Amino acid sequence: MLDQTWHKSTRSGSNGQCVEARRMGDTIQLRDSKDRSGPILSFPLGVWTAFTEGVKDAEFDH
Repeated sequence: MLDQTWHKSTRSGSNGQCVEARRMGDTIQLRDSKDRSGPILSFPLGVWTAFTEGVKDAEFDH
């Protein structure tokens, strides 16, 4: 479960192309771990939950 601390993706490799995520209230925030002062994407918790469930259910697979 995400909290206010930034968490690096467990799928991140050693190539430096990583995503970090955290939960701020009812919002999930994402950022590029290489550019921590750069832009942050924010998603309502319900939208993020629907997206991650869709990924798990292979809804986006071609």
